[in-house]
Amino acid sequence: MTLPLRPALILLPLALAACGRSSTDQQDLNSLDAELTNGAVRDPALTSSLGGQIMVDPRLAQSSNTDAVRPPPRPDSGAVPPEGPLKADPVDPRTLRRAPAASNDCPECKTANGALTLGALAERQTTPDAAACAQKIGYSAGWANRLPADLPLYPAARLIEAAGADRDGCRLRVVSFASAAPMQKMLDWYFTKASVAGYSAGHSTDGRQHVLGGVRGNDAYVVYVTARAGGGSDVDMVSNAGR
Repeated sequence: MTLPLRPALILLPLALAACGRSSTDQQDLNSLDAELTNGAVRDPALTSSLGGQIMVDPRLAQSSNTDAVRPPPRPDSGAVPPEGPLKADPVDPRTLRRAPAASNDCPECKTANGALTLGALAERQTTPDAAACAQKIGYSAGWANRLPADLPLYPAARLIEAAGADRDGCRLRVVSFASAAPMQKMLDWYFTKASVAGYSAGHSTDGRQHVLGGVRGNDAYVVYVTARAGGGSDVDMVSNAGR
């Protein structure tokens, strides 16, 4: 590639040569500088060189910026793929016991408010090991398969997120899921499962969210149920007795 002379390359030696010259010499240099910068160059060869186009080898030009990051062919729409409908609820309501009536005093509801992650929700539980085990939590859908055998994921539920911890004596399990089952039926199903397994059961609500929870010795569970827009339920469940 052949590059023409640039004014900056010419001006530098001229400026250096001006050191120690007389005022007349300096005026001549200033005049020449003005001609170069204003395009009024007296030398035709120099004028042609400064105004000419840069010569480029077309073979090399084709390979330039081969590793550059290029924009996508079209803007990202930002659209989220639709989830699709929830699976039909397969549970026969005739097999369920009715959950106890809810108390309007719901400290568990206040505790859960503002918990943006499953780990934060687990950390806010009242069991003695909750805070310590929540610090060891890991996220994976596989934790949903390791819920307590007597308090499993609701049939045909759509798992949203799952987390758990098995280190240092922890058996923490936390899941978030959605179901086509209405809120009352979800509460009845977990109440039936818990009572058959020997857990206690308490039910409270703040008018929007319902909380069902209980203990069996050192084992504990809490189920948070909210009516889902368009029908069904959104559920978060915490247990310290995972398998």
